[in-house]
Amino acid sequence: MVGWSRLLSPAAKFASYRAVLQEPACRNALQQQLRRMGGDHGHHQMVIKPSRFQWDKFKDLIHFYVMLGVIPVTALVLYANIFVGPAQLAEIPEGYEPKHWEYEKHPITRFISRYILNSEQQNYEKSLHYLYEENEKAQIRLLEDEVRRKMSERNDYQAYYYRPSVAKYHRISKEAADELEALRGD
Repeated sequence: MVGWSRLLSPAAKFASYRAVLQEPACRNALQQQLRRMGGDHGHHQMVIKPSRFQWDKFKDLIHFYVMLGVIPVTALVLYANIFVGPAQLAEIPEGYEPKHWEYEKHPITRFISRYILNSEQQNYEKSLHYLYEENEKAQIRLLEDEVRRKMSERNDYQAYYYRPSVAKYHRISKEAADELEALRGD
């Protein structure tokens, strides 16, 4: 109990001065605190202010990642525009079929088209495959509906599939039945 009273007495004192601390004059005085330094060489003061560590760290990281990303990309774009330049139209040689990235004008878009994106032909064939798969699923659904209709029409039961059984367990149960019959006798 003695420890609790030691903690409560400063809180009680702070509560009594709370109204005084809320006044504007006192608030300004708290914001402009100075630490007076001893010595004989004039005014030695240190302004006490809140830490700016998080803000400075944020700015440092922003500058770091800008330097890491923006400057190399800018250098690459400048190199591509100054030294490589846009593509020129030319006659296609006899028997040569141009690749899909050779139709792009800018060297960066040619690089992206060649190494990152799919060609238009590949996208077209992927969409055709998707349509083929969906058509196969639709045909299977139609066939299943036809089977169900025939089963209901003929009062049949659902047995349009075959479930294979494992013969190992059938042999074990047959041997056990034979042993029981031998023990029982007649």
